Amino acid sequence: MISRRIIRTKVLQILYAHVSTADKPVSVSENELHFSIQKTYDLYHLLLSLPIELCDYAEKIIGIRKMKNFPTQEELNPNLRFVSNRLVNKLRINKDLSDFIQKNKVNWANSQDLIKNIYQSMVESEVYKNYLTSLVDDFQNDRKFFEDFYAEVLLKSEFVFNEFEEQSIYWNDDLDFVVSMVIKTLKKFREDNNINEHLSSLYKDEEDKDFTVKLFRKTLSNSEENRKTIETYTKNWDVDRVATMDILIMELALTELMDFPSVPIKVTLNEYIELAKFYSTQRSSIFINGVLDRITKDFKDQGKIVKAGRGLLEG
Repeated sequence: MISRRIIRTKVLQILYAHVSTADKPVSVSENELHFSIQKTYDLYHLLLSLPIELCDYAEKIIGIRKMKNFPTQEELNPNLRFVSNRLVNKLRINKDLSDFIQKNKVNWANSQDLIKNIYQSMVESEVYKNYLTSLVDDFQNDRKFFEDFYAEVLLKSEFVFNEFEEQSIYWNDDLDFVVSMVIKTLKKFREDNNINEHLSSLYKDEEDKDFTVKLFRKTLSNSEENRKTIETYTKNWDVDRVATMDILIMELALTELMDFPSVPIKVTLNEYIELAKFYSTQRSSIFINGVLDRITKDFKDQGKIVKAGRGLLEG
């Protein structure tokens, strides 16, 4: 599930925290890296269970309205399409989801106010109104509704972002990515499939898991050498006045260029330029791009960058 871009982001964040704290043991920071990635996986399961919570909340509201002293005909005979959503029924019986929630205590139990707010935003949305009145009533439409809900309602809700930031500092930049993975997972669900739909694993494969640890450790161990390289290629700059984040981004890029022969040069450069745009400034990304471009050209000519496979040296 965790993409290489998210891995790079998490490593950068933890490295920044590590160098900003005096005498912090590397082992502690590495444990924080793994914990940060695990929290992203927690959020994935939490958001997958959200449709269940919303349907349960809707059923509760329907029950309360029917118990009123003078309920309206609409309250006595509500539209049950949402609470009967076929995809939600699939999620309720999904073994991977229920096992993870039970084992890791990932749930909405302490976030009922948030559920109420999300529900209210949902029922006021055009996505929900169109779903309830649609002439199409099948599993595909039920699934499509939640795909649209995540993209058009949840991601556009400012209070959801704020709430998740308060719940975990590790979720600050995760929501867009995790929602995309949730939608990708939902697309795999089929009405006629009675077996358990397996959810995404934490890492795509062992190579990505190894990439995470190696990138973190190698960047720390290569720090002194990479910093000297950066100083050489920023002669017109006082490197001590360059932002710490910019230095770390260049150190990570240099580590990946030198120590990961299977990663194409273009991929590495593009990824860290994008990180610079997000975590630094537009000016920083231009500066970092220029420095890395000069280093890459010289190191290729000197044979210091060795890539395995055709086309990987292009950049």
